[in-house]
Amino acid sequence: MKLSRGRMSRVLMGMGVAAATFVMSGVAMAAEIMGQPQEWEYKLQKAATPIMENIIWFHNFLLWLITAIVLFVLVLIVVVIFKFNAKANPVPSKTTHHTLIEVIWTIVPVLILVGISVPSFRLLFSELDVPKSDLTIKATGKQWYWTYSYPDNGKFEFDSLLATDKQPRLLAVDNELVVPVNKVVRVQVIGADVIHSFAVPAFGIKIDAVPGRLNETWFKAEQTGMFYGQCSELCGKDHAYMPIAVRVVTEDEFKKWVADAQKKYASARNSTFASIEAVAH
Repeated sequence: MKLSRGRMSRVLMGMGVAAATFVMSGVAMAAEIMGQPQEWEYKLQKAATPIMENIIWFHNFLLWLITAIVLFVLVLIVVVIFKFNAKANPVPSKTTHHTLIEVIWTIVPVLILVGISVPSFRLLFSELDVPKSDLTIKATGKQWYWTYSYPDNGKFEFDSLLATDKQPRLLAVDNELVVPVNKVVRVQVIGADVIHSFAVPAFGIKIDAVPGRLNETWFKAEQTGMFYGQCSELCGKDHAYMPIAVRVVTEDEFKKWVADAQKKYASARNSTFASIEAVAH
């Protein structure tokens, strides 16, 4: 079946519009799922902090390095198969040592390990070395929810539980953790009963909440929006229903939220806060 030029041009134009619509919808979808997992995701979540950017860079660096090593070994195997088989090489070599090759296969792996260790230790140091913070938050893991307090902004605290009537499913909470954008946030983490783990993938943070021990981590979110995480330690039957939701807002919005939170949570119990203070001091 032949198509006229006019009809062909209309078909091609329609395909172009469809392709453009698909691309734009993909961009819009990517913007909507910022800070949370997506279907068929095969890579790390998009970075929202400098630490996560370094984690993604280091991950990609190792991936390319491993791929290069695998391909190099594959080439060597193919060469051996075709060059040193019985048909191509009926009289096998009796060589048992080759000084140059032995030096190469000793030095090259050492250089590779050094090349991996330098950015690895730099990344570990930047994760563990908490800079001067603009805000401190204390997160207490409980079976099975989180309790947050803001010691820098008055002794108020609130619980954050899974919200079954909100989206995204199994990630939304009733009371979100609210932080200002472009500020260094120190998170002090402790467990009230068993070991939990405070993890937000887009921030590149994951730290255990251990009863009787105050651990800490930090992040600096560089864009506003909602970012989700979960307890990443098997902590009991409702482990899968212990999400973390962090809402990053502007500094003015954060100040307004703090003023409202001081009134809203003024009557909340303070026993958890007192226990955290006891451990901290």
